[in-house]
Amino acid sequence: MMADTAKKTVRIGVVDDHDLFRAGVISTLNAVAPDFEIVGQAGDVEGAVAMIADTQPDVVLLDVHVPGGEGGGGSEIILRSVAAAPRTLYLALSVSDAPVDVGAVIRAGARGYVTKTITADDLVASIRQVADGYAVFSPKLAGFVLNALGPARPAAAPAPVPTVAAPDAAPDLDGDLDDDIDIDVLSPREQEVMRLIARGYSYKEVAAELFISIKTVETHVSKVLRKLQLSNRGELARWAAHRRIV
Repeated sequence: MMADTAKKTVRIGVVDDHDLFRAGVISTLNAVAPDFEIVGQAGDVEGAVAMIADTQPDVVLLDVHVPGGEGGGGSEIILRSVAAAPRTLYLALSVSDAPVDVGAVIRAGARGYVTKTITADDLVASIRQVADGYAVFSPKLAGFVLNALGPARPAAAPAPVPTVAAPDAAPDLDGDLDDDIDIDVLSPREQEVMRLIARGYSYKEVAAELFISIKTVETHVSKVLRKLQLSNRGELARWAAHRRIV
């Protein structure tokens, strides 16, 4: 149909440490989505960060458990790639539906989370929606996602896969979100926490660096996001990089 030929090309990176699964995803996308272009693939953290910087994908399909780096898996890949590829969006594709995995990758800035039980058609639809700036996640994961976002903007009620949040929740791709908000709205301690989180530190690492509890770090991060009117760690990293304060 004419509508299909008019679709813009979506450039995709695939990150998964299982070679056969990665090859299967790529083969499936090539077969059912002619408007998709696979621009790179990787099986570990370092390889993924390099691939994303080199190829600048529109969307990265990302497993949450990826070896290498500092052990942060998919979350680490997102946070380390923000500066080099600020316009790249991330859709987690994982066998896990554990709250801790969902929360970690969403806080890092992923725009969606679906499990590997998803059908090929739903995966294609999810990728297209993420590329268009929407948030996508399976209904079962909706509660985890909303909890992970903390003081996020209101999202649409969950619906059958894929669920699409309101487009005003899309990430700040132009780097000008809340340009009128100054770092001085944060207390000195909040600024310390903000800088470490924006550099990709985990909550545990921030707690050790500042000699405070992980619970205190979580409280500070929640306040930072609320004061800066941001939704997650990915937006915070972009906010800080845009202002050259990390």
